[in-house]
Amino acid sequence: MKSEKVKKLKSEKVKKLKSEKVGVFGPKLVCGLFPALLFVAFFAGASFAQNLSVSSPNKRLRVEFALNADGAPRYSVTLDGKAVLLESMLGLVREDADFSAGLKLVAASKPEAVRDRYELLTIKRRLNDYRATRVVYQLRNAAGKNIEIVFQVSDDGVAFRYRFPETDAKTYRIKEEKTSYRFPSDAKAWLQPMAKARTGWKESQPSYEEYYEQEIPVGTPSTLGAGWIYPALFRSNEIWALVSESGFARNYCGTRLGHDSTGGEYRVAFPDPLETRSSAEPVNPESTLPWATPWRIVAVGTLATIAESTLGTDVAPAAVAKADALAPGKASWSWVLMGDNETKYDTQKRFIDYAAAMNWQYCLIDALWDTQIGYEKIKELTDYARTKKVKIILWYNSAGDWNSTPQTPRGRLLTHADRMKEFARLKEIGISGLKIDFFGGDGQSFMNYYIDLIEDAARFGFVVNFHGATLPRGLERTYPNLMTMEAIRGFEFVTFEQRNADNEPTHSAMLPFTRNAFDPMDFTPVALERVNSRITRRTTSGFELALSVLFTSGVTHYAETPEGMAKAPDYVREFMKRVPRVWDDVKFIDGYPGRFVVLARRAGKQWFIAGINGGDAEKTITIDPRRFAGAGAFELIEDGAGGNLSFANRTIRADRPFTVTLRPRGGFVATGGKP
Repeated sequence: MKSEKVKKLKSEKVKKLKSEKVGVFGPKLVCGLFPALLFVAFFAGASFAQNLSVSSPNKRLRVEFALNADGAPRYSVTLDGKAVLLESMLGLVREDADFSAGLKLVAASKPEAVRDRYELLTIKRRLNDYRATRVVYQLRNAAGKNIEIVFQVSDDGVAFRYRFPETDAKTYRIKEEKTSYRFPSDAKAWLQPMAKARTGWKESQPSYEEYYEQEIPVGTPSTLGAGWIYPALFRSNEIWALVSESGFARNYCGTRLGHDSTGGEYRVAFPDPLETRSSAEPVNPESTLPWATPWRIVAVGTLATIAESTLGTDVAPAAVAKADALAPGKASWSWVLMGDNETKYDTQKRFIDYAAAMNWQYCLIDALWDTQIGYEKIKELTDYARTKKVKIILWYNSAGDWNSTPQTPRGRLLTHADRMKEFARLKEIGISGLKIDFFGGDGQSFMNYYIDLIEDAARFGFVVNFHGATLPRGLERTYPNLMTMEAIRGFEFVTFEQRNADNEPTHSAMLPFTRNAFDPMDFTPVALERVNSRITRRTTSGFELALSVLFTSGVTHYAETPEGMAKAPDYVREFMKRVPRVWDDVKFIDGYPGRFVVLARRAGKQWFIAGINGGDAEKTITIDPRRFAGAGAFELIEDGAGGNLSFANRTIRADRPFTVTLRPRGGFVATGGKP
């Protein structure tokens, strides 16, 4: 009788918890709730022979979980019965205890429905509705210490994390994470190699700006010997999978996929020991208990699934404060095409006028403003910009002694006291945002440094853009003043060297499926006229125009100058004035990573369709406007017959499919519906 009462009480607690949102759970709260989540499924301390599983709400995606004969946790993933991940490893090794083998299953929760609805202004969809099925497995090692593995399976992917449920003020350290992703042997991969720490120009690596290796066989060792950066894209049996991580707090490092992936099995790897702010600060994870790790995420499905998924923010912690609806925007920026020497008063005033004329919200004043303009004159520019309804973003060098980058202002943001002094001065001047450059890796101390900068900036109402930095990993959801991060070989590299211009078409055609799939990306696109006297541009003006829609960023800094924009046709300038700051939805139309991509984005009742061709041959795309209910006729801008700044425009009927023929390395945009 007593056991029946216990079962009834636990059942009632489980039902009550089903109404909770995953996004509001912090690590301590989640761990504290675990006893209420448990389904009474004790196995008398013995390992279990049968597999346990959890499926997505639509039942198509399935995760199998088991302990092998050595008590090591394993999992696999299938979609419609087809293998996505073969048997792969799970587990952690702390300095004081091993949680990767010799484990016993203590209990498993019943599958629980999870739902989280949230608003986010800096990604590809403003309103998001995350639905998943959650199961928690409680495991115990031979020493009697517990670990929990939490799976959440949604229709578009798998997320899982580890939790240590005990409470202890002692600091614990993780030596190794055993997590792996083993793909079928015929799978192909699109992967960005990780650069070795403190190499390259002024020891500024890793800056996360390497070219992706495209469609390589799984198991290929990383080209630079330091592993692969997230997101990592894979294809097997016509199923696509995008691997990344999300849900950061202050108690973990950023990770990557390891250098060696023999047999197509990719292991999660910790940063190089050099990826720390100082020798006294942590690289590998350390924390008190309870302790929850970031989520390991795998978006799974078609290319449309990858292009439309928001899994990377779905599992990130909820916002610590409400986002400012006016924070996202577009920006003028002189540096990318004009360089350091034009960070001067008269040029920046001209770019403020340019932003105002284009209805853009920001003007970014880049490196060396402190010596070539000065605080007093920056205040004059800020006051002038305010009369034009333009906000100013200022550049800073984040660096301490982890690199020797010389650009200034440098070293003024290293400590909380430094930041409070500098930010108070900037607030008095009227500055609205910060671009902070030259970080040093993914060690836990650097992940905390990012959070320190974001939190301190938020105290003063500043928006933030990180350059020479890691990828966001969902931080933009938790901290809505984080507008964007670089972590990509962006347009500035096109201005440096011809080979970068040569690679831009295929590189750009891959990014909506990889780096820019979940998180905002500061590629700094759209150079309509030219690059510079040393570089021959390989893309058409239509290609460059399309990037204003294809790439998403909370603040997008456009490369084109006032003079170049003035030479474009009126309808092109009007289009650039109307590109939305916030997107309500996205639909995948067609594409293949590195070859071509066509996406449709919605803002309010208006649809923006954009496409680019990364190849050297013409490509014809068919689009059915009837997919976009109520859009009305579409106004199409495509490449003209001439060279730079050659465009053509036409009106497209919305009641039947139409075709667009993309020139080699060309592009188009089309708009329909009411603004």
